[in-house]
Amino acid sequence: MNRSGKLMTAVLGFALLTASPALAQKVVVGVSWSNFQEERWKTDEAAIKTQLAKSGATYISADAQSSNEKQVSDIESLITRGATVLIVLAQDSEAILPAVAKAKAEGIPVISYDRLIEDPWAFYISFDNKEVGRLQARMILSAKPRGNYVFVKGSPSDPNATLLYAGQLEVLAAALKSGAIKNVGNQFTEGWQPEIAQRNMEQFLTANQNKIDAVVASNDGTAGGAVAALASVGLAGKVPVSGQDADKAALNRIALGLQTGTVWKDSRTLGTEAAKIAVQLAKGTKVASVTGSKLFSGGPRKVGVSSILLKPVVITKANLGTLITAKWASKAEICKGVSGTAAPAACR
Repeated sequence: MNRSGKLMTAVLGFALLTASPALAQKVVVGVSWSNFQEERWKTDEAAIKTQLAKSGATYISADAQSSNEKQVSDIESLITRGATVLIVLAQDSEAILPAVAKAKAEGIPVISYDRLIEDPWAFYISFDNKEVGRLQARMILSAKPRGNYVFVKGSPSDPNATLLYAGQLEVLAAALKSGAIKNVGNQFTEGWQPEIAQRNMEQFLTANQNKIDAVVASNDGTAGGAVAALASVGLAGKVPVSGQDADKAALNRIALGLQTGTVWKDSRTLGTEAAKIAVQLAKGTKVASVTGSKLFSGGPRKVGVSSILLKPVVITKANLGTLITAKWASKAEICKGVSGTAAPAACR
Protein backbone atom coordinates (compact mmCIF):
# COMPACT_ATOMS: atom_id res chain seq x y z
CA MET A 1 0.00 0.00 0.00
CA ASN A 2 1.40 3.44 -0.92
CA ARG A 3 1.72 6.30 1.49
CA SER A 4 -1.52 8.01 0.41
CA GLY A 5 -3.44 4.73 0.83
CA LYS A 6 -2.06 4.26 4.35
CA LEU A 7 -3.00 7.82 5.20
CA MET A 8 -6.56 7.31 3.96
CA THR A 9 -6.88 4.10 6.00
CA ALA A 10 -5.66 5.91 9.09
CA VAL A 11 -8.13 8.76 8.55
CA LEU A 12 -11.04 6.33 8.11
CA GLY A 13 -10.03 4.41 11.20
CA PHE A 14 -9.87 7.59 13.25
CA ALA A 15 -13.29 8.64 11.94
CA LEU A 16 -14.80 5.36 13.04
CA LEU A 17 -13.26 5.66 16.49
CA THR A 18 -14.55 9.19 16.95
CA ALA A 19 -18.02 8.67 15.42
CA SER A 20 -20.93 10.07 17.40
CA PRO A 21 -21.90 7.59 20.14
CA ALA A 22 -25.58 8.27 19.39
CA LEU A 23 -25.05 7.12 15.81
CA ALA A 24 -22.81 4.21 16.64
CA GLN A 25 -24.64 2.63 19.54
CA LYS A 26 -27.37 0.02 19.21
CA VAL A 27 -30.86 1.41 19.86
CA VAL A 28 -32.38 -0.42 22.81
CA VAL A 29 -35.93 0.66 23.63
CA GLY A 30 -36.96 -0.04 27.20
CA VAL A 31 -40.72 -0.02 27.71
CA SER A 32 -42.18 0.31 31.21
CA TRP A 33 -45.83 -0.77 31.24
CA SER A 34 -47.98 0.23 34.21
CA ASN A 35 -49.86 -3.07 33.82
CA PHE A 36 -51.33 -5.48 31.28
CA GLN A 37 -54.76 -5.43 32.93
CA GLU A 38 -56.48 -4.02 29.85
CA GLU A 39 -56.45 -5.85 26.53
CA ARG A 40 -55.38 -2.79 24.56
CA TRP A 41 -51.83 -2.68 25.93
CA LYS A 42 -51.07 -5.98 24.20
CA THR A 43 -52.11 -4.34 20.93
CA ASP A 44 -49.86 -1.36 21.63
CA GLU A 45 -46.94 -3.64 22.47
CA ALA A 46 -47.31 -5.64 19.25
CA ALA A 47 -47.25 -2.42 17.19
CA ILE A 48 -44.18 -1.13 19.02
CA LYS A 49 -42.33 -4.42 18.54
CA THR A 50 -43.18 -4.58 14.84
CA GLN A 51 -41.95 -1.05 14.14
CA LEU A 52 -38.76 -1.48 16.18
CA ALA A 53 -37.96 -4.68 14.28
CA LYS A 54 -38.24 -2.71 11.03
CA SER A 55 -35.82 -0.13 12.46
CA GLY A 56 -33.33 -2.74 13.67
CA ALA A 57 -33.84 -1.68 17.29
CA THR A 58 -34.07 -3.98 20.31
CA TYR A 59 -37.14 -4.17 22.55
CA ILE A 60 -36.99 -4.86 26.27
CA SER A 61 -39.82 -4.33 28.76
CA ALA A 62 -41.15 -4.61 32.29
CA ASP A 63 -44.65 -4.82 33.78
CA ALA A 64 -45.12 -2.74 36.94
CA GLN A 65 -48.30 -4.65 37.83
CA SER A 66 -50.01 -1.43 38.96
CA SER A 67 -47.30 -0.65 41.54
CA ASN A 68 -45.71 2.81 41.66
CA GLU A 69 -42.70 1.48 43.52
CA LYS A 70 -42.18 -1.40 41.10
CA GLN A 71 -42.41 0.91 38.11
CA VAL A 72 -39.64 3.14 39.46
CA SER A 73 -37.55 0.03 40.12
CA ASP A 74 -38.42 -1.34 36.67
CA ILE A 75 -37.13 1.81 34.98
CA GLU A 76 -33.86 1.63 36.88
CA SER A 77 -33.60 -2.01 35.79
CA LEU A 78 -34.29 -1.14 32.15
CA ILE A 79 -31.50 1.43 32.28
CA THR A 80 -29.15 -1.15 33.81
CA ARG A 81 -30.12 -3.59 31.04
CA GLY A 82 -28.89 -1.11 28.45
CA ALA A 83 -31.95 0.91 27.40
CA THR A 84 -30.88 3.88 25.29
CA VAL A 85 -34.42 5.34 25.26
CA LEU A 86 -37.48 4.71 27.44
CA ILE A 87 -41.18 4.51 26.64
CA VAL A 88 -43.17 4.86 29.86
CA LEU A 89 -46.86 4.18 30.42
CA ALA A 90 -47.03 5.81 33.84
CA GLN A 91 -48.99 4.21 36.65
CA ASP A 92 -48.85 7.51 38.53
CA SER A 93 -47.82 10.74 36.81
CA GLU A 94 -46.27 12.19 39.97
CA ALA A 95 -44.66 9.06 41.43
CA ILE A 96 -42.83 8.45 38.14
CA LEU A 97 -40.99 11.80 38.18
CA PRO A 98 -37.90 10.57 40.14
CA ALA A 99 -37.43 7.80 37.56
CA VAL A 100 -37.62 10.37 34.75
CA ALA A 101 -35.03 12.49 36.60
CA LYS A 102 -32.78 9.41 36.83
CA ALA A 103 -33.06 8.84 33.08
CA LYS A 104 -32.35 12.51 32.40
CA ALA A 105 -29.24 12.40 34.60
CA GLU A 106 -27.95 9.56 32.45
CA GLY A 107 -28.90 11.28 29.19
CA ILE A 108 -31.56 8.72 28.31
CA PRO A 109 -34.58 10.16 26.43
CA VAL A 110 -38.07 9.40 27.74
CA ILE A 111 -41.41 9.14 25.97
CA SER A 112 -44.54 9.49 28.12
CA TYR A 113 -46.81 7.04 26.38
CA ASP A 114 -50.57 7.68 26.29
CA ARG A 115 -50.50 9.11 29.83
CA LEU A 116 -48.99 12.51 30.41
CA ILE A 117 -45.81 12.94 32.47
CA GLU A 118 -45.36 16.62 33.23
CA ASP A 119 -41.61 16.90 32.69
CA PRO A 120 -40.11 18.69 29.65
CA TRP A 121 -37.57 15.83 29.35
CA ALA A 122 -40.39 13.45 28.41
CA PHE A 123 -41.91 13.57 24.93
CA TYR A 124 -45.69 13.10 25.19
CA ILE A 125 -47.54 11.00 22.62
CA SER A 126 -51.21 10.18 23.05
CA PHE A 127 -54.59 10.94 21.61
CA ASP A 128 -56.36 14.24 22.28
CA ASN A 129 -57.89 13.15 25.58
CA LYS A 130 -59.93 16.29 26.14
CA GLU A 131 -61.49 15.70 22.72
CA VAL A 132 -62.17 12.08 23.72
CA GLY A 133 -64.14 13.45 26.70
CA ARG A 134 -66.09 15.77 24.41
CA LEU A 135 -66.94 12.90 22.08
CA GLN A 136 -68.14 10.76 24.99
CA ALA A 137 -70.36 13.56 26.29
CA ARG A 138 -71.86 14.29 22.86
CA MET A 139 -72.58 10.60 22.40
CA ILE A 140 -74.54 10.41 25.66
CA LEU A 141 -76.22 13.81 25.35
CA SER A 142 -77.54 12.81 21.94
CA ALA A 143 -78.97 9.60 23.40
CA LYS A 144 -80.36 11.20 26.58
CA PRO A 145 -80.70 15.02 26.46
CA ARG A 146 -82.43 15.21 29.86
CA GLY A 147 -82.14 13.44 33.19
CA ASN A 148 -79.78 12.32 35.95
CA TYR A 149 -76.18 11.83 34.81
CA VAL A 150 -73.36 10.04 36.61
CA PHE A 151 -69.69 10.17 35.70
CA VAL A 152 -67.53 7.08 36.11
CA LYS A 153 -64.13 8.73 35.88
CA GLY A 154 -60.69 7.22 35.39
CA SER A 155 -57.82 6.83 37.83
CA PRO A 156 -57.06 9.85 40.05
CA SER A 157 -53.33 9.32 39.44
CA ASP A 158 -53.74 9.59 35.66
CA PRO A 159 -53.90 13.15 34.23
CA ASN A 160 -55.88 11.77 31.29
CA ALA A 161 -58.80 11.14 33.65
CA THR A 162 -58.93 14.85 34.50
CA LEU A 163 -58.62 15.85 30.84
CA LEU A 164 -61.47 13.51 29.91
CA TYR A 165 -63.75 14.89 32.61
CA ALA A 166 -62.92 18.46 31.59
CA GLY A 167 -63.89 17.66 28.01
CA GLN A 168 -67.11 16.00 29.14
CA LEU A 169 -68.15 18.97 31.27
CA GLU A 170 -67.27 21.40 28.48
CA VAL A 171 -69.88 19.80 26.21
CA LEU A 172 -72.46 19.35 28.96
CA ALA A 173 -72.05 22.82 30.54
CA ALA A 174 -75.14 24.39 28.92
CA ALA A 175 -77.38 21.43 29.73
CA LEU A 176 -76.14 21.37 33.31
CA LYS A 177 -76.70 25.11 33.69
CA SER A 178 -80.22 24.95 32.29
CA GLY A 179 -81.12 22.01 34.54
CA ALA A 180 -81.89 19.75 31.59
CA ILE A 181 -79.40 17.31 33.06
CA LYS A 182 -78.17 16.91 36.62
CA ASN A 183 -74.78 15.67 37.79
CA VAL A 184 -75.95 13.31 40.54
CA GLY A 185 -72.67 11.45 41.00
CA ASN A 186 -69.06 11.48 39.89
CA GLN A 187 -66.21 9.38 41.19
CA PHE A 188 -62.67 8.51 40.18
CA THR A 189 -61.87 4.83 39.60
CA GLU A 190 -58.61 3.71 41.23
CA GLY A 191 -56.35 2.13 38.65
CA TRP A 192 -59.17 2.18 36.06
CA GLN A 193 -60.28 -1.14 37.59
CA PRO A 194 -63.68 -2.38 36.33
CA GLU A 195 -64.59 -3.92 39.69
CA ILE A 196 -64.09 -0.56 41.41
CA ALA A 197 -66.16 1.13 38.69
CA GLN A 198 -68.90 -1.41 39.31
CA ARG A 199 -68.85 -0.75 43.05
CA ASN A 200 -68.98 3.02 42.49
CA MET A 201 -71.87 2.60 40.05
CA GLU A 202 -73.75 0.47 42.57
CA GLN A 203 -73.35 3.30 45.09
CA PHE A 204 -74.65 5.84 42.56
CA LEU A 205 -77.72 3.66 41.96
CA THR A 206 -78.40 3.23 45.66
CA ALA A 207 -77.98 6.94 46.40
CA ASN A 208 -80.43 7.86 43.63
CA GLN A 209 -83.00 5.05 44.15
CA ASN A 210 -81.90 3.62 40.76
CA LYS A 211 -83.05 6.81 39.03
CA ILE A 212 -80.01 7.14 36.77
CA ASP A 213 -80.68 8.17 33.17
CA ALA A 214 -77.18 8.27 31.67
CA VAL A 215 -73.64 7.12 32.44
CA VAL A 216 -70.57 8.92 31.12
CA ALA A 217 -67.91 6.24 31.62
CA SER A 218 -64.37 7.24 30.74
CA ASN A 219 -63.15 3.98 29.21
CA ASP A 220 -64.44 0.56 28.24
CA GLY A 221 -63.22 -1.10 31.41
CA THR A 222 -65.16 1.30 33.62
CA ALA A 223 -68.10 1.05 31.20
CA GLY A 224 -68.10 -2.72 31.70
CA GLY A 225 -68.24 -2.22 35.46
CA ALA A 226 -71.09 0.26 35.08
CA VAL A 227 -73.07 -2.07 32.80
CA ALA A 228 -72.65 -4.92 35.29
CA ALA A 229 -74.08 -2.72 38.06
CA LEU A 230 -76.96 -1.62 35.82
CA ALA A 231 -77.69 -5.25 34.95
CA SER A 232 -78.07 -6.11 38.63
CA VAL A 233 -81.06 -3.77 38.84
CA GLY A 234 -82.52 -4.51 35.41
CA LEU A 235 -81.32 -1.33 33.72
CA ALA A 236 -78.64 -2.69 31.37
CA GLY A 237 -79.50 -1.61 27.82
CA LYS A 238 -81.97 0.98 29.08
CA VAL A 239 -79.39 3.54 30.23
CA PRO A 240 -76.87 4.93 27.72
CA VAL A 241 -73.21 4.30 28.62
CA SER A 242 -70.11 5.71 26.93
CA GLY A 243 -66.63 4.22 26.73
CA GLN A 244 -63.18 4.47 25.21
CA ASP A 245 -60.55 2.13 23.67
CA ALA A 246 -62.77 -0.08 21.48
CA ASP A 247 -62.07 -3.17 23.60
CA LYS A 248 -63.57 -6.26 21.97
CA ALA A 249 -65.84 -6.89 24.95
CA ALA A 250 -67.14 -3.32 24.64
CA LEU A 251 -67.72 -3.68 20.90
CA ASN A 252 -69.80 -6.76 21.65
CA ARG A 253 -71.76 -4.81 24.29
CA ILE A 254 -72.44 -2.11 21.68
CA ALA A 255 -73.68 -4.72 19.21
CA LEU A 256 -75.90 -6.20 21.94
CA GLY A 257 -77.27 -2.78 22.86
CA LEU A 258 -75.74 -2.71 26.36
CA GLN A 259 -73.28 0.13 25.67
CA THR A 260 -74.03 3.18 23.53
CA GLY A 261 -70.61 3.58 21.99
CA THR A 262 -66.90 3.88 22.50
CA VAL A 263 -64.12 6.17 21.33
CA TRP A 264 -61.62 4.31 19.18
CA LYS A 265 -58.01 5.29 19.54
CA ASP A 266 -56.14 3.06 17.12
CA SER A 267 -53.35 2.01 19.45
CA ARG A 268 -51.57 0.33 16.54
CA THR A 269 -50.91 3.82 15.18
CA LEU A 270 -49.95 5.10 18.63
CA GLY A 271 -47.48 2.25 19.17
CA THR A 272 -45.99 2.59 15.70
CA GLU A 273 -45.47 6.34 16.04
CA ALA A 274 -44.00 6.00 19.55
CA ALA A 275 -41.49 3.45 18.26
CA LYS A 276 -40.46 5.78 15.41
CA ILE A 277 -40.01 8.67 17.83
CA ALA A 278 -38.04 6.47 20.24
CA VAL A 279 -35.51 5.67 17.53
CA GLN A 280 -35.24 9.36 16.60
CA LEU A 281 -34.60 10.38 20.20
CA ALA A 282 -32.09 7.57 20.76
CA LYS A 283 -30.14 8.84 17.76
CA GLY A 284 -29.88 12.36 19.14
CA THR A 285 -33.00 14.21 17.95
CA LYS A 286 -34.17 16.75 20.54
CA VAL A 287 -37.78 16.46 21.76
CA ALA A 288 -38.75 19.83 20.29
CA SER A 289 -37.33 18.78 16.89
CA VAL A 290 -39.41 15.61 16.48
CA THR A 291 -41.36 15.91 13.23
CA GLY A 292 -44.91 17.09 13.85
CA SER A 293 -44.42 17.90 17.52
CA LYS A 294 -46.24 20.76 19.23
CA LEU A 295 -46.08 22.23 22.72
CA PHE A 296 -48.72 20.85 25.08
CA SER A 297 -49.41 22.47 28.44
CA GLY A 298 -52.90 21.19 29.24
CA GLY A 299 -51.94 19.02 32.20
CA PRO A 300 -52.83 19.70 35.84
CA ARG A 301 -49.60 21.66 36.49
CA LYS A 302 -49.55 23.32 33.04
CA VAL A 303 -45.97 22.15 32.37
CA GLY A 304 -45.06 22.60 28.71
CA VAL A 305 -43.98 19.38 26.97
CA SER A 306 -43.30 18.51 23.34
CA SER A 307 -46.12 16.32 22.08
CA ILE A 308 -48.01 14.64 19.28
CA LEU A 309 -51.74 14.09 19.84
CA LEU A 310 -53.57 11.74 17.48
CA LYS A 311 -57.24 11.97 16.44
CA PRO A 312 -59.86 9.69 18.08
CA VAL A 313 -62.98 8.28 16.34
CA VAL A 314 -66.48 7.63 17.75
CA ILE A 315 -67.80 4.09 17.27
CA THR A 316 -71.50 3.24 17.69
CA LYS A 317 -73.79 0.54 16.30
CA ALA A 318 -73.95 2.51 13.06
CA ASN A 319 -70.25 2.16 12.18
CA LEU A 320 -69.10 -1.01 13.95
CA GLY A 321 -68.19 -2.35 10.52
CA THR A 322 -65.35 0.19 10.42
CA LEU A 323 -63.43 -1.88 12.94
CA ILE A 324 -63.99 -5.10 11.01
CA THR A 325 -62.66 -3.46 7.84
CA ALA A 326 -59.69 -2.10 9.80
CA LYS A 327 -59.02 -5.60 11.18
CA TRP A 328 -59.25 -4.26 14.71
CA ALA A 329 -61.77 -6.95 15.62
CA SER A 330 -63.49 -9.76 13.75
CA LYS A 331 -67.19 -9.99 12.97
CA ALA A 332 -67.38 -13.07 15.21
CA GLU A 333 -65.88 -11.13 18.15
CA ILE A 334 -68.13 -8.11 17.71
CA CYS A 335 -71.34 -9.99 16.94
CA LYS A 336 -71.17 -12.85 19.44
CA GLY A 337 -74.72 -13.59 20.67
CA VAL A 338 -76.26 -10.91 18.46
CA SER A 339 -79.38 -11.79 16.44
CA GLY A 340 -82.74 -10.44 15.37
CA THR A 341 -83.91 -7.35 13.55
CA ALA A 342 -82.19 -5.04 16.07
CA ALA A 343 -78.77 -6.38 15.08
CA PRO A 344 -76.46 -3.67 13.72
CA ALA A 345 -75.60 -3.73 10.03
CA ALA A 346 -72.11 -5.07 10.81
CA CYS A 347 -73.66 -8.24 12.26
CA ARG A 348 -76.14 -9.05 9.49
